[in-house]
Amino acid sequence: MLNRKLKLALISPKGPLYRHRGGIWKKSLRYQPLTLTTLAALIPAELPVDLQLFDEGIADVPLDLDADLVGLTVITGTAMRAYQLADHFRARGIKVVLGGPHVTLIPEDAQPHADAVVIGYAEDSWPQLLRDFALGQLKPRYDQAPGLDLANRPFARRELLPGNRYLTNNVFEATRGCIHNCDFCVVPTAWGRKPYQKPVADVIADIRQHGARKLIFVDLNIIADRDYALRLFAALIKLRVQWYGLATVLLVDDEELLELAGRSGCKGLLMGLESISPQNLRQSHKGFNSPEKFARVVERLHAHGIALQGCFVFGLDHDEPDVFLKTAEFAVQAKIDLPRFAIVTPFPNTPLYNRLVAENRLITRNWELYDGQHVVFRPAKLTVEELQMGAEAAWKHAYSFRSIARRITHSPAPWPVKLGTNLGYRFYAHNLSRFYNCDWIIPRSSRKVTAGVSPAVEPGILPGGKIVASTERVGDLHNVPGDKMPPSTAGGTPAATRCA
Repeated sequence: MLNRKLKLALISPKGPLYRHRGGIWKKSLRYQPLTLTTLAALIPAELPVDLQLFDEGIADVPLDLDADLVGLTVITGTAMRAYQLADHFRARGIKVVLGGPHVTLIPEDAQPHADAVVIGYAEDSWPQLLRDFALGQLKPRYDQAPGLDLANRPFARRELLPGNRYLTNNVFEATRGCIHNCDFCVVPTAWGRKPYQKPVADVIADIRQHGARKLIFVDLNIIADRDYALRLFAALIKLRVQWYGLATVLLVDDEELLELAGRSGCKGLLMGLESISPQNLRQSHKGFNSPEKFARVVERLHAHGIALQGCFVFGLDHDEPDVFLKTAEFAVQAKIDLPRFAIVTPFPNTPLYNRLVAENRLITRNWELYDGQHVVFRPAKLTVEELQMGAEAAWKHAYSFRSIARRITHSPAPWPVKLGTNLGYRFYAHNLSRFYNCDWIIPRSSRKVTAGVSPAVEPGILPGGKIVASTERVGDLHNVPGDKMPPSTAGGTPAATRCA
């Protein structure tokens, strides 16, 4: 039992998706994440805590940090880094808690690396875990409480991460979950298809207290509940803000909702278009997307002053070698403001993952490669190399100077915004090779691996079709010297903030 302040460190570990820290503006190309600051807000008021937050999207966590308890939030692409950090801190005698989407999807994978795992949303289980730890009664597993209610929750403590290191820290959440059942999506597998909502009044109060004028909603589908969306958009009109979020293409079929979204200050939406193949969309359980209507989606959004970030995935079973340039050129001709491309990733225990396992098509379970940028399965009508190189070719075609000019001329976004974002993505498109090398490994001189946990990787495929043999060690494979820190961990100020 603790009779002093609890020394607590919360970490968002880096992985392939987090390596692009410095763009052309020398700051993270991400908005500030909500997970760490939300967990910080949920710390029980009666529990005295010395708190540190580390987002490895902007700087590495110090391996010699002083803590009683370390909590890591884990997505699949960061799992290997999270496990190495967890093993390192546990070897130093520090208790470790793992949670997040990957842990919720496959808790048995995370359990050997943790003293406790948190499954599902943590609004109720996280405060209970902290109370148990303070009493010396930490349990090995904490599950999401039944009947989760997001009303009257404390606001995220955004001030605990350095706002000037991100594109913005005006990040908010009104709803969670999604009602759809796309077979590659982690949401229905991890949390089911039940949507959760914060009272509109709570969302508006959070925006007001933070003083945000331009903001991002991270809700996976902000229009999932039409009635709720209507009430939220109506309330946003009074704030006179500009906002960006995520929705499905179904929005453009609802003129009342679309018109209200535009009036509420919506300036841009991310939509998963996924594929220009109707067969792919049907197989993925996303048949409500119609490629022949995508151009109309852009037109209707633009008519209401809303720009589109349209996302496509490659590697679905009906993709053939010509799909990459066809899709990229389709995005250009449709005047999609910001097209994005990814390699479809079979996240653990999703229907796609289970189907590929049954068909013996998985290449590797090396989670580091489950990042939307690497091929981890055998495509049906493509070679691994065709898929890997084709995705990169799509990026470069869509973000050539000529393609940018063809797309953004019709964009409703202000010229500084549409030019800046497209040049930022052009920089990204021409630096994709940064994702092809692991820089997250704790060198052998600095790490302590829990007995029985091997740092070797499973067989896999890297860009260019390179085979990763199961006997190769990650540190050796990527030339990380045994007596030095990798370049990404040398120097710099940790992204930590202390508070009483």
